[in-house]
Amino acid sequence: MTRVAPLELTSVSNPRVKQVVALRRRRQRDQLGLMLVEGYEELSLALAAGAAPVTLYYCPELVRDQAVVGDLVDAVAATGAEIVRVGSRVFEKIAYRESPDGWLAVVPTVPTDLAALRLPADPLVLVCQSVEKPGNLGAMLRTADAVGVTAVVAAQPVTDWGNPNVVRASKGTVFSVPVAAADSADVLAWTKEHSLRVVAATPNTDTVFTDVDFTGPTVVAVGSEKHGLTPEWLAAADVRVRIPMVGRANSLNVATSAAIILYEALRQRRAA
Repeated sequence: MTRVAPLELTSVSNPRVKQVVALRRRRQRDQLGLMLVEGYEELSLALAAGAAPVTLYYCPELVRDQAVVGDLVDAVAATGAEIVRVGSRVFEKIAYRESPDGWLAVVPTVPTDLAALRLPADPLVLVCQSVEKPGNLGAMLRTADAVGVTAVVAAQPVTDWGNPNVVRASKGTVFSVPVAAADSADVLAWTKEHSLRVVAATPNTDTVFTDVDFTGPTVVAVGSEKHGLTPEWLAAADVRVRIPMVGRANSLNVATSAAIILYEALRQRRAA
């Protein structure tokens, strides 16, 4: 295979640097339909999931394992992406991590159309209503990938799926798990259209999550970090469930709660 010599970028004042940094802002991501993926593991998973980068920026000086440089550059180049080699000063300017590893790609934003989701006969869907912290959304995506969740839907979203910190916290699984975003009313209508049973997580119920059947077409719904699910969601739920707690804290982190319930759903489905 003949390798094409990459472009070289050494100046932090190059207009490209400003363009990449601008993609940290949601407005710019929405306008251009582009997002950032930083990190070897995240980029590798994105490629395996079928993502086709527009541009790869890499800095050999920062790559810890030099043996992987050629293979990953070739893999990205094979998708038709532009390859740009940069110096450490430039990479530290465009990177959004504190300890960058020399890999950053500009890729098209992931599809988020709720109507475009394709559901199997027995789907398990996670709905995150108004979750604010990108780290929590990313963590739930990692759990969803591990459990084999059909899709993760952001209802009344506060953070977009292309947020760099969602990508980082998800370890790139934002590309391997189908995602969508829509208003709560549209998501609830969608659950009814597809005959999905809505299981709402809330501390204000007597029903323990292990006492509920998750083996049928199911939506597990969790709410915002501060307020939980809104009355609209609680009223529409087919069943409300709680996670038993014996300590002094009255709630768990939303990503932790989602993980506990989803793994119970996986346990039941495997047993069935």
